[in-house]
Amino acid sequence: MEKSKLRNIAIIAHVDHGKTTLVDGLLKQSKTFRENQAEMGRSLLMDSGEQESERGITITAKTTAVFYDGYKINIIDTPGHADFSGEVERTLNMADGVILVVDAQEGPMPQTKFVLSKALDLNLKPIVIINKIDKPAQRIDEVLDEISDLFLELATDEAQLQYPVYYAIAREGKAWGDRPGDISEAANFDPIFEAIISEIPEPRVNPEAEKGLQMLATSLDYDSFMGKYVVGKIVRGKAKHNEEVVVIGRDGTAKGKIDKVLAFRGLTREETSEGVAGDIVAITGLASANIGDTIASVGHPDALPQIEIEAPTLSIYMGPNTSPMKGREGEFTTSRQIGDRLKKELETNIAMKLEEQDLGFKVSGRGELHLSVLIETMRREGFEGEVGRPQVVYLTATDRSVGVNPPSLLKGLAASATPIEDGVIYEPVEDLTIEVAGEFVGAVSQELGQRKAEMISQEITSTGATRLVYKITTAAMIGLRNQLLTATKGTVIMNSLPMGYQPVAGGYFKQERNGVLVAHEAGMATAYALAASEARGILFVGPGTEVYQGMIVGLNNRKEDMDINVCKEKQLTNMRSKSSDGTVQLTPHTQFSLEQCLDFINDDELLEVTPENLRLRKRHLSPVDRKREAKNHQ
Repeated sequence: MEKSKLRNIAIIAHVDHGKTTLVDGLLKQSKTFRENQAEMGRSLLMDSGEQESERGITITAKTTAVFYDGYKINIIDTPGHADFSGEVERTLNMADGVILVVDAQEGPMPQTKFVLSKALDLNLKPIVIINKIDKPAQRIDEVLDEISDLFLELATDEAQLQYPVYYAIAREGKAWGDRPGDISEAANFDPIFEAIISEIPEPRVNPEAEKGLQMLATSLDYDSFMGKYVVGKIVRGKAKHNEEVVVIGRDGTAKGKIDKVLAFRGLTREETSEGVAGDIVAITGLASANIGDTIASVGHPDALPQIEIEAPTLSIYMGPNTSPMKGREGEFTTSRQIGDRLKKELETNIAMKLEEQDLGFKVSGRGELHLSVLIETMRREGFEGEVGRPQVVYLTATDRSVGVNPPSLLKGLAASATPIEDGVIYEPVEDLTIEVAGEFVGAVSQELGQRKAEMISQEITSTGATRLVYKITTAAMIGLRNQLLTATKGTVIMNSLPMGYQPVAGGYFKQERNGVLVAHEAGMATAYALAASEARGILFVGPGTEVYQGMIVGLNNRKEDMDINVCKEKQLTNMRSKSSDGTVQLTPHTQFSLEQCLDFINDDELLEVTPENLRLRKRHLSPVDRKREAKNHQ
């Protein structure tokens, strides 16, 4: 296909503003599927992962393609959550323009600012879509003003201040070039298709086609039939079947041979004789290629710039399970198996870093959700292990351990007024936006005050909720979501976005939490023992749960830890009373999700993760060992 008939566009937005729903409509209205195909009756077609469907979020960026009026439009659906912004950073390199989707009620949110700044830095042409204009609380005029202010703040060129605006109800497949007077009138996505063709430029390519192929590996995929797929945009020449090429990586070059070239169409990939400059294709046969490598012709092995990814902000310990129940519920349990799986993850999850330690591995990522998705994925694959409390990744001006150039990161918003100095330790800072009912503002303010967060703004939204914006350290963010959900009876809405770095001031933040109830004996928890333990605190296990010594079975009402016996059985006697044989009434025990477990544990505790269970435990199971360890740290 001619380059002039190609368009490469990325869909970017904050969480739940309608990106994937918009892609659904583009796929269906472009006649990509037959009317009788199952896809016509499904929604969120691009969220194909199991966790994506369960969590209702996009985790990995995906590429699709539609045909409209003789044009091929490659569409990249990107994640909206800040923890997966590494996916956004690498995939925007394939686009020549973006569709920025903004909720007509919420307006620009933290992630809107992040993804738009990345797009404008790459000089991508934006199209703005105000989505969900059918909401009763929509405030289109105010949102337009907020978008204009955001462009004024982020634009790197005056031309970027000129952008077309469209209006849509993505779930109904409707869009308008002008604000509609009656949203019930018939409409479709034709205005969006026409905007993509007229507003988005044709792909930018290297005109030196005679030098042969040049392509940046932006994404990888696998299947058992074809092996590794290398996905990227061809920026020079053509990709041809059986062509000899050179793979240029960080650690050198390697020769390879292209097996097949596949172009995107809908949710599938179709084999083609050759991929042309400007098109996004998938190539097989290059097993040595990794994300960020350049695929080039043998005659002109010219490397493209590597993909710049921001540094991780959190790290976590992962290692083989060391509890008394080790090896009982998982298929892959050894340190070698866990290490091999983590190294495989590095190939596609480029925002993650891995460091081997004596007892396990230090895994660094962009946030708690980023790390917990990896842990949950491994758990579902049959892996069994243990993880520690998330730790903040601190940087110095000369630090190279994260594989990036920290000085460029320290110039972020949070450190803009602070010169970078050798020897100074910097910590990541986040922009936190909270929406909550007015009755809970006091509780939220108190919790954030204890965490030394700095309030930036406070306003009443069109729905009557209060929107609070804070600057807060990443260390203080750990465990915050659980605290606010409890304090607001589960009604809080919170979003955060990395802002940059600042010098560590006033010492490292340490979360305060009550002590825990620790099982003193191994066995089966009994209703009789649990009923006696309820007065001590909140229980995490129910009757019939198998426990071991050192396993955490509850949260103490007091600050110190307490060893209790939850396996004690009622002694049989000849004495009888009116109430002695009554049924024990227990308060339902608390069950934590994976993210809640990670937030809960302290430095001297671990989370045992198996395909069947999540168990909280002390790092040292024996009370004697715990006392000795505590004495050594005094």
